[in-house]
This record gives sequence, structure tokens and C-alpha cells, in this order.
Amino acid sequence: MKYIFIILFNLLIVNAYSQNTAEQQIKKVMNQQITCWNSGAIDAFMDTYWKSDSLVFVGKKGVTYGWQNTLDNYKRSYPSKEDMGTLEFELIKMQPLSDNFYNVIGKWHLKRKAGDLQGYYTLLFKKINGLWKIIQDHTS
Repeated sequence: MKYIFIILFNLLIVNAYSQNTAEQQIKKVMNQQITCWNSGAIDAFMDTYWKSDSLVFVGKKGVTYGWQNTLDNYKRSYPSKEDMGTLEFELIKMQPLSDNFYNVIGKWHLKRKAGDLQGYYTLLFKKINGLWKIIQDHTS
């Protein structure tokens, strides 16, 4: 009985550690997005997304499929660093769905000379080749 308790206790610790590590890695991806956006580097910002035709982005103009189409939309909507402004995120909830999937909900805010923008986002992260990538983004 003593050994079963030790094994179960160790499994709980390993699970808690891996969840914490996943959340830290996802937060690092989110911070990478902020840094890239605020430096005007949309291409680098897009490195946090799954580079696939199966990427899904849902915004106020509807659904966009594919990494390249999403990048093209960003470049059309934000043609200059001034248009991009300064991005801030506020994480509301991070929820593990499995070892390889996370759901992230938060607020975004863009401070711009042309007028501030803000809204909410829901991101679906998937661990692909050891890296957390956004595979679905719903931003409003």
C-alpha cells in the first residue's frame, strides 16, 4: 500500500509539473507575439502560428483558412508599424485539454495614434514537434 501511495504521489507531481511547464511555454509564445508585434515584425509574429493550410483564424470579417492567408490579412489590415500600434494581452484563462492541446482566453488591446482597438481572443494551442503553436484563433 505504501508503494502505491508513493507512485500515485509521484504521478501527481509529474502531471502538475508538466502542466506548469506547458503554461509557461505558452506564456512565452504569447510574449513572443507581443515583442514581434510591437517591433513591427508581422512575419515573426506569425511564427507562433501553425504553418499549415489547416490553420483557422476567425475575425470580424469571417473565417480565414491557412497560414499564408492569415499573414496576408494581417499585412493588409496593418500595413505599417504605426498602424500596428502597441499590443498588450491580458490572460483570462488557460485550460489544458490534453497533454498536447491548450485553450487560452484573453483580452487584447492595441494602442494606436489612429485610435485604440480592443477585444477578446480564444486560442487553441497544439504541441507540434515539441513547440506550442496556435492552430485556431478567434479574435473579436
